[in-house]
Amino acid sequence: MTWLADTRTSYDTVASSYAEFVSDALEEQPYLRAALTLFASQVDGPAVDVGCGPGHFTAYLASLGVDASGIDLSPGMIDLARRSHPELRFEVGSMTDLALPDASVAGVLASWSLIHVPDDDVPGVLGHFHRVLRPGGLLVIGYHVGAGTRLKTQGYGGHPMRVHIHLRQPWWLARRVREAGFTIEAEWLLSQEAEVAQAILFARA
Repeated sequence: MTWLADTRTSYDTVASSYAEFVSDALEEQPYLRAALTLFASQVDGPAVDVGCGPGHFTAYLASLGVDASGIDLSPGMIDLARRSHPELRFEVGSMTDLALPDASVAGVLASWSLIHVPDDDVPGVLGHFHRVLRPGGLLVIGYHVGAGTRLKTQGYGGHPMRVHIHLRQPWWLARRVREAGFTIEAEWLLSQEAEVAQAILFARA
């Protein structure tokens, strides 16, 4: 898939700059921190951060006592995560072909990583999330709210990128999540007045 290769290359290119950009995200965004804290309190068993980037959210979950590991498409991001958090487990992988056994985790976190997945591939990704979760396991998805797709050609640190960012309406994502076999428990709309609104969805397998 061309979009996968473009996404991998783009995040390899900006890995260090991106890690610096998000380094204080949890300090500056209390509602995001609260969402991760809630996730940690509700997960009884191992959890995987899919699209973990430099591992900052994975490490936060681990600090709360979660047996957390991370997966990311970008080898550059995984190298950074391993160097920054050598006590945690990080692997290169794709959410489109999630290399985890069935019913092997109690929680899946996908924080603003589904935004690069085209609409037609979202059901397959959600199917993988449902497959790897134990019955009653928790899925949390952070995403951009809106409509349409934009191509990002320059990113963090001014480096060249080629990634598509898909904005979605809550009803659209909720419908796909339900069709994948999940029960939605909560939906939070964040920073509605920001340039790009954000939302977080909580669902059970």
